[in-house]
Amino acid sequence: MAVRYLLLPLALLALAATSAAVAQLEIGFYRKTCPDAEKIVRGEMAKIIAAAPSLAGPLLRLHFHDCFVRGCDASVLLESTDGNMAEKDAKPNKSLRGFGSVERVKAKLEAACPGIVSCADVLTLMSRDAVVLAKGPSWPVALGRRDGRVSRATEASKELPPASGDVPLLAKIFASKGLDLKDLVVLSGAHTLGTAHCPSFADRLYNGTGENDAYGLVDPSLDSEYADKLRLKCKSVDDRTMLSEMDPGSFKTFDTSYYRHVAKRRGLFRSDAALLFDNTTRDYVQRIATGMFDGEFFKDFSASMIKMGDVDVVTGAEGEIRKKCYAPN
Repeated sequence: MAVRYLLLPLALLALAATSAAVAQLEIGFYRKTCPDAEKIVRGEMAKIIAAAPSLAGPLLRLHFHDCFVRGCDASVLLESTDGNMAEKDAKPNKSLRGFGSVERVKAKLEAACPGIVSCADVLTLMSRDAVVLAKGPSWPVALGRRDGRVSRATEASKELPPASGDVPLLAKIFASKGLDLKDLVVLSGAHTLGTAHCPSFADRLYNGTGENDAYGLVDPSLDSEYADKLRLKCKSVDDRTMLSEMDPGSFKTFDTSYYRHVAKRRGLFRSDAALLFDNTTRDYVQRIATGMFDGEFFKDFSASMIKMGDVDVVTGAEGEIRKKCYAPN
């Protein structure tokens, strides 16, 4: 019985520590030390997305994958060393892109304000600007994150939400980061941007032998006509060369068409399809899929991104401000 009484104060202490870290984040954090920080990021992002519009999705995804492992501390950007395999080399992160763009933006900031702006803040700002430049919403980004020094592939493999996950599993992972079921269905809307390699969804098209099942579909939750189109691109579960749009016809534009695809059983991943098997997430998908509530979704997405950007942040005297995002100082 005594143990039970000890657990509550410990949980409250952990919550208090997290709240204190978030409280140290501030709108305009760099107003005195690097007043043009956000302007510099937005300027470089405008050039990057103008040259390669398809990078908006990957840059947004980098922020997601960073925040779900050790919090938003830029640990996903660190390179592996001889004695340690970093997050970016974990299997779920093998397809991540945009690292060079992050270094490009960071270099501009270092030239203007050496040692001031963290890579964690850079990544958070870049993800927001990627959405804005893809015609999506904007939101205020509180800054002051510091960079972590640890990055482990084993943690990424365990903690990232899997593309094959169902709602109970995904909800559990999200809850561990302080995010709820609404955040899950709202943040899934980020799949309106970007592409995916075949191995992340081809198990819905082929069985273990690489063949269709007797009925033509391994995963009956996937629309058969859409599945036929996907098979034309992905010839097997091991096809690592071909890419499919996560939001066909609109993968470079941030909009609500993702939800219309999901509502028609044309979500690319099992995790997309799973949103129709829970009352709460299904109701949201069907509401946004009508095309009558785009403004509501944009507002919800902004709120959920702010929440995710606060997950387990490192602030104050903790961590460091990396000179190069790919290596600790």
